[in-house]
Amino acid sequence: MSSSAAPLLEVMRLGRRTYAEVYELQKELLDKRIANDVRDTLILVEHEPVVTVGRGGGGDLSAVDVPRFEIERGGEATYHGPGQIVAYPILQLPEERRDLHRYLRDLEEVVIRVLAEVQIEGRREPGKTGVWIGDGKVASIGVAVRRWVTWHGLALNVHTQLESFRTFQPCGLDPGVMTRVADHADVPPALILFEVLVVKHFLEVFGLELPAAPPLAEPDDGQPDERGYPRLPIL
Repeated sequence: MSSSAAPLLEVMRLGRRTYAEVYELQKELLDKRIANDVRDTLILVEHEPVVTVGRGGGGDLSAVDVPRFEIERGGEATYHGPGQIVAYPILQLPEERRDLHRYLRDLEEVVIRVLAEVQIEGRREPGKTGVWIGDGKVASIGVAVRRWVTWHGLALNVHTQLESFRTFQPCGLDPGVMTRVADHADVPPALILFEVLVVKHFLEVFGLELPAAPPLAEPDDGQPDERGYPRLPIL
């Protein structure tokens, strides 16, 4: 265990889940974090197909044929689905980081560093939120904050079927602007590599550490919690 005083981050790897299920989990953890009943938590998930609509509205969604949710985050409409890693930080921002513009830039920095690990140059687009590869948008970011605890987060297209963006204007943009990591690098089909990289760089950017792993010999090691969610540190 590290001797530093860095705050600890719990990581929840959920695999593939519906948006509704994870939305309720976010709200539960948000309330508990505000009350200081849980640690900062990073949820990693791959959603079943869904379109979420933030406070900026969604435009014409009449052609969307998957479930839709209107939610509290900033931004407009976006798609979540298989092949995309979604990260929801339930993070209590310390006083020196209570700047939402900085928080958005920090989330972008996490994605840019992840892309650099697979030799892709990610970039910011002036005046917009998210991360681009060349002229294509590879990551969308939309957040909400309550009492300086964050929720919602970022979505990185790894193997996402880009056709799923074509029935509406994602983030108010032409759907043809969306891209994915698999079109720019040779990456494995599973998302575990990107889960590990997101955790690595989230810890670095936000100055956090993972809790010590339980001894491997314990018979309950790796068992889910009372809701059936695995709480597995990524090392």
